[in-house]
Amino acid sequence: MRRTRDEVDATLQIAKLNAAELLPTVHCLGFGPGASAAAGDFCLLELEPSLCQQLEAGHSLVIRGDKDEKAVLCSKDKTYDLKIADTSNMLLFIPGCKTPDQMKMEETHCNIIHTEIFGFSNNYWELRRCRPKLKKLKKLLMENTYEGPDSQKEKDSNHSKYTTEDLLDQIQASEEEIMAQLQVLNACEIGGYWRILEFDYEMKLLNHITQLVDSESWSFSKVPLNTCLQELGPLETEEMIGHCLKCYGKRYTEEGEVYFELSADKICRATAEMLLQNAVKFNLAEFQEVWQQSVPEGVITRLDQLKGLALVDRHSRPEIIFLLKVDDLPEDNQERFNSLFSLREKWTEEDIAPYIEDLCGEKQTIGALLTKYSRSSIQNGVKVYNSRRPIS
Repeated sequence: MRRTRDEVDATLQIAKLNAAELLPTVHCLGFGPGASAAAGDFCLLELEPSLCQQLEAGHSLVIRGDKDEKAVLCSKDKTYDLKIADTSNMLLFIPGCKTPDQMKMEETHCNIIHTEIFGFSNNYWELRRCRPKLKKLKKLLMENTYEGPDSQKEKDSNHSKYTTEDLLDQIQASEEEIMAQLQVLNACEIGGYWRILEFDYEMKLLNHITQLVDSESWSFSKVPLNTCLQELGPLETEEMIGHCLKCYGKRYTEEGEVYFELSADKICRATAEMLLQNAVKFNLAEFQEVWQQSVPEGVITRLDQLKGLALVDRHSRPEIIFLLKVDDLPEDNQERFNSLFSLREKWTEEDIAPYIEDLCGEKQTIGALLTKYSRSSIQNGVKVYNSRRPIS
């Protein structure tokens, strides 16, 4: 049924609204014949301005997740949780509907626009920025680690391998976040597939390089790429030598020659992992002695190089150290704290910080996490943190 101007004016009078204070154009809404059927065919998504700009620029937003996972939405560089928000007001889908600002610009004098409602909804999806869910990335790549071009596994085509597209399909994170994590994992692309080097093979490569540095009396800050490739070429492929230098050093160019500045901290950390991986617990004093003897001459080992990799127990006699990698801990906040408090009842902030700092979201601090998931107390003059809930 179409309303006349007189009917509209009568309705305004009943509502005690002054027509002079309103825009002259009136929308008369009516449900189209397919509105009820179309109601469940569409979802409304509330976007922040930056995401709207990305869509308007032609970029895509992707919803990712397997059947057993909560869906996330990913832009090119960020990840968002998807939450359904219910509203008491019915949200109407009206194609071509003009806003009051658009009507003002058009200076329309005429009065009534009969508009058909295409569909409706009582909820919409809202986005909340979240941490990318990257734990699965390492799990997938560890299914088939790379042991070198001549290993039997490389001759067997049955082992799982993943391209960039495969990872984008399976990992709940944006493309930039996935690529950044691949660098953290020291992954490399071999034959179009992303691979993590078997740790023993990676240490073999690193040992070749550090021995060459020692025999040539090079500085750790100036390791020539071309000479490394020439000298180590008979032992390993150029691709793997270059990858190892990239993992443990920083590339730079000087007078047209490519060099790498090796990181003593990364070398010490890898050596410590090699020593600790087969030991349940290691006498701290003995470990420090063996560790120092195992690194290249001139490199100094320090316990602060092992943050997020190993934990020292100062209360045992003798003091001990053991492998505890942050990568192996649960991704969920509460599960992470449960795991840590089941391992040790009370933690200092210095000890626990390396194992929870990756849980911090935007503008969130380690202190805020500790306040939410733990209780603090003073023990022998030192603030310590224990679980808020009983740990089974």
